[in-house]
Amino acid sequence: MSEIKSARPISPHLTIYRFRPTMAMSIMHRITGCALYFGTLLVAWWLVAAATGPQAFETASWFFNSFIGRFILFGYSWALLHHMLGGLRHLYWDTGNGLGKETSTKLAVATLAGSLILTVLLWLGVLIFG
Repeated sequence: MSEIKSARPISPHLTIYRFRPTMAMSIMHRITGCALYFGTLLVAWWLVAAATGPQAFETASWFFNSFIGRFILFGYSWALLHHMLGGLRHLYWDTGNGLGKETSTKLAVATLAGSLILTVLLWLGVLIFG
């Protein structure tokens, strides 16, 4: 049986494309979106604990004040801010602006830098004023 070669083009793959910051931010936008589901479950747990009574709230507060709890909250706040900035970047693209290679790369880097800076500022505020 002879093989018949198709004239259809081969679908692009990662071996064809060079990895770019915009690709990384696209992946991170999806990952942070998924992480927000988990973090929102924790926020719901905290709210339910507050409504349930002092013992449940004390348990939730103990968890969120532990090292692991603070680490998770730090990651949740970064994911929230990163996802928000990524959404604003996409909203800007929806206007037809910033679609050039150089501009989109700058926006991708700004999304990452901005989310990290905002997260650190948020947590500095929490630690200083909270």
